[in-house]
Amino acid sequence: MKVQKLYNHNYTPYSGQPAAAVVQSAKGHHFAGKRIENISYPLTVSAAQNALFCCISEGEQPQKLMVSKPIGPLIAYWKQEYNLKVSQLPEKSKASFDFKNITLPGSSSPLDLLKSLLDRAKVEESNFPVAAIAETKEGFVSGVNIECSAWNMGLCAERIAISKALTYTVSNINALHIHTRFGEFSSPCGACRQIISEHLPKKKIYLYHADGSQSVHFSNDLLPLSFQSSSLQNL
Repeated sequence: MKVQKLYNHNYTPYSGQPAAAVVQSAKGHHFAGKRIENISYPLTVSAAQNALFCCISEGEQPQKLMVSKPIGPLIAYWKQEYNLKVSQLPEKSKASFDFKNITLPGSSSPLDLLKSLLDRAKVEESNFPVAAIAETKEGFVSGVNIECSAWNMGLCAERIAISKALTYTVSNINALHIHTRFGEFSSPCGACRQIISEHLPKKKIYLYHADGSQSVHFSNDLLPLSFQSSSLQNL
């Protein structure tokens, strides 16, 4: 895939400033990342974070990070956090990578897949693994929660699954499946509900609880009276 496609399909309706990143794993596989903005600006997922967490959530170790934007403090953090080699992404008109396929068959049991993903979670601080699956026409796209030494730099499983799906698939996300190993109720946090509200409007969220029970909710019920992009004056 040419890197140009990552720029063409960035979700940047607020800034209009697309960005792309590519991570090479220790196994030599390449993982794509693009900027995913949110109406709540601080919840925007950068291209670098998207690519890195795509790699890690697929069970691989990032080794090299290539970014389209000038290398600044945030990139310096990732470089130190994962001991990365960092470089500028080649010109988008020329660069092409054979990205690793990350979609899983949509015919599989969501709960079985979720249970198998929990051991990929990086939860050294909380010891609370979470797995999520974004359901698309192309198949399932997985996510697990990833914690970092700086707590605010980590992401929940739901946001990773959504960011990966928006990067690797072209169709809409039809549903989201979430499972936790512990806790009384598997439920997305407030930040994830904001992301879900934007990218899965009026879609079903399937929650698979630790006690074996299940429940289904509509995304608009998870975050009633949510902030909408129509409220912004600069759009």
